[in-house]
Amino acid sequence: MSESMTGEGILGADALAGNSEEEEQAATESAVDPDLSYDEQFYPARPKALRPVARRRQYLATRPSFEFDGRNAAYVEWLRNQAMLGDANVLARQLSGQASMWQNAYAHPNPRAAVEKAPVWFTAYPLSFITKPGQSFLAALGDQDMWDAFREIGIRAIHTGPVKLAGGISGWLQTPSVDGHFDRISMAIDPVFGDEDEFRSMCQVAADHGGTIIDDIVPGHTGKGADFRLAEMNFRDYPGIYHMVDIPEEDWHLLPDVPEGQDSVNLSPESEQSLQKAGYIIGRLQRVIFYEPGVKETNWSATRPVVDTTGKTRRWVYLHYFKAGQPSINWLDPTFAGMRLVVGDALHSLVDLGTGALRLDANGFLGVEKSAEEQPGWSEGHPLSQAANQLIGSMIRKVGGFSFQELNLTIDDIKATSESGPDLSYDFITRPAYHYALVTADTEFLRLTLRLSMEIGVDQAALVHALQNHDELTYELMHFAAGHRDEMFELNGQELTGAQVAEHVQQTMRERLTGPNAPYNSLFTTNGIACTSVSFIMAALGIQDPAAITPEQESQVLDVHILLSMYNALQPGVFALSGWDLAGITVLDRSSVEELIAQGDTRWINRGAHDIMGISPDATTSSAGMPRAHSLYGPLPEQLQDENSFARRLQKILAVREENGIATGKLLDVPEVSHRGLLVLVIELGDGALAVTVLNFSGQDISGSIQSTHLPPGADVQDLFSGEPVGHVDDLHSFFLDLPAYQGTTLLLTTEDDGDGPGTPM
Repeated sequence: MSESMTGEGILGADALAGNSEEEEQAATESAVDPDLSYDEQFYPARPKALRPVARRRQYLATRPSFEFDGRNAAYVEWLRNQAMLGDANVLARQLSGQASMWQNAYAHPNPRAAVEKAPVWFTAYPLSFITKPGQSFLAALGDQDMWDAFREIGIRAIHTGPVKLAGGISGWLQTPSVDGHFDRISMAIDPVFGDEDEFRSMCQVAADHGGTIIDDIVPGHTGKGADFRLAEMNFRDYPGIYHMVDIPEEDWHLLPDVPEGQDSVNLSPESEQSLQKAGYIIGRLQRVIFYEPGVKETNWSATRPVVDTTGKTRRWVYLHYFKAGQPSINWLDPTFAGMRLVVGDALHSLVDLGTGALRLDANGFLGVEKSAEEQPGWSEGHPLSQAANQLIGSMIRKVGGFSFQELNLTIDDIKATSESGPDLSYDFITRPAYHYALVTADTEFLRLTLRLSMEIGVDQAALVHALQNHDELTYELMHFAAGHRDEMFELNGQELTGAQVAEHVQQTMRERLTGPNAPYNSLFTTNGIACTSVSFIMAALGIQDPAAITPEQESQVLDVHILLSMYNALQPGVFALSGWDLAGITVLDRSSVEELIAQGDTRWINRGAHDIMGISPDATTSSAGMPRAHSLYGPLPEQLQDENSFARRLQKILAVREENGIATGKLLDVPEVSHRGLLVLVIELGDGALAVTVLNFSGQDISGSIQSTHLPPGADVQDLFSGEPVGHVDDLHSFFLDLPAYQGTTLLLTTEDDGDGPGTPM
């Protein structure tokens, strides 16, 4: 552990045992900074005294000169002062009983309010963001020039990605993250990304530009930090944070040996079954995420022998939905320690650092329950997950923020979550479908998923429609592959079960996007394809060697990238894109990240370092060490000088979206089309007008009829991009449109005015 690592005590009635009431009160009061600058835009009419404000304690400790031992009081105290549970305690005591906690409605999600605050997001990834020499990631995200460029383009929010300390603690030392900083161990900012002052400054710069900062919390798990080490030592209510079971010594023979140099070992299916039969654990779950033979075969691991604070040696079995270094949080332990930790982390980001919103990571795995004999444990779609999401989302709204969840669920589960939990959900409904539409030049499956979403009652405005993020291009298709696997669907003139639909789509994507057709992309376990937006487009266009790409092919890649941007932006909801999109980044060569992908996590090839502002042209890596990837489009300052660049063309799309209120509109219809490559979306705008987004996912120019019962006969049709008239809606509720290959547009319908003035919007 570095000497600069910060942390605080622990939570609970006995949390500060050994400290006097006066010391405890002083610690709490000293954490409050009355001069905290808070994001003005979220509380424009509220007196400053009623804004929620809190600070966690600041603790700086030097490395103690003792060996690791659970009976060592100095070591235990050192861990306590770094535990997230302690920070949660300090924050909670400052906010409890304050009038500022009752100023916002919180019971129900409010997606349109969230979209209005932050309609277009830039999704950052700390490990891959190239900065100026000596500049931190957070300082770079608070750069005035970058925000000037963002405002010019139309980007209104930054999702920072995880920037707090992550990984684990072994003895006195901090160990590195095992999952891109999603294995959080502290509320402190990781010094590799910056510090809290830089974070607050970033929030202020964003607010000055009419923008918002979106942070991450992880309700599903932590890393193996101070909280987990204290749990291993059975210290107070720390074991209650996790799904941990203390195995008596007489049954240690059921546990595998832990290899030298490791602190735990994954259970084999046989060990898992033995412990289940002995009544200790619920056994296998519905699926094993990150499954890898010999590495992770179950969701359970056993710890090494650990000496606790009483001198007793213990071994535990603990649950981890993801990697062994990410122990799962228990949301229904009698101590409610896990719940307190997560809520405290959320409040720290919102009321201490000053963010406006939070992403909930791994929030669908918050409940686990024993099932019938010989059946896997119930771990997905559990009511406890819904209840926990309601609690988290409500607390965030209670202090004036909003939240979104990024978890691949069935459409039914997304609908259920939208009724009580986060305000927004990631669009895993149509994301794989629009990729499939491009690969096949056929929008039938995309139209099917959009219609299913409408039938089930999912509001498109409550979804985050995204291009690339730090993960793979997922094609799990949970709605078809899991929730409705036996239901019949029609696709390509055939009646197929949901499972058959999913397998057909997945196999088509695998064949077209990886292997001999696109050797630069990779499969990512069973979840999808590791690729960037650009490398996906290259594969869809049949480009086998990115190094030999021609100017004509580069131009076509750009056209398709703009088409995909149109799909995501010219419909209701949030539009999100990344630095990999803005700069047109290709995938890394596998050899450059060989160590990172050694255990099967191929996503590192799509996380190449990028310099969107062109501030470090000679840098070969990010400050975190990620290799620099090739950029097709160049940095934003250069793009903004070229009217045909990705950034300038994106600017036009976002201007049409903003000026016409498309983001907060309502999707009315996804009609049949006259050509399989066409997609038509009929949208009701906020003022009652009708807009029609038309996209050509094929490589052919299309002349076809656009028809929907929602189109009123006699209405004038105007292209919102060119401003030119297109025609009129005929008595069959249709009009004619020419659309070049890989192009799109949005059209406004107006009625003729009786006078000489312009038409009236429908």
